[in-house]
Amino acid sequence: MLEYKYDTQLLIEGENLSEDEINDFITKNLEGDCLLAVGDEELIKIHFHTNTPWKLLEYCASLGEIYDIVVEDMERQSKGLHG
Repeated sequence: MLEYKYDTQLLIEGENLSEDEINDFITKNLEGDCLLAVGDEELIKIHFHTNTPWKLLEYCASLGEIYDIVVEDMERQSKGLHG
């Protein structure tokens, strides 16, 4: 069984976005692993494994527009039960 079930990915479009600030907030406030927050001041790509993807989405939505959202259940994928 996986410690963190959901592979969560999305893009944030906004102004004055900071990879470092986003990375720090997620690391300090949300449980998960495999965090990737890369981009520039106007567009950041997020990748994060967590059991509470809605908390990540809520935080990211507070920073700007979020889109290309993908939340995948990695346990179902590993069992071949997706689709």
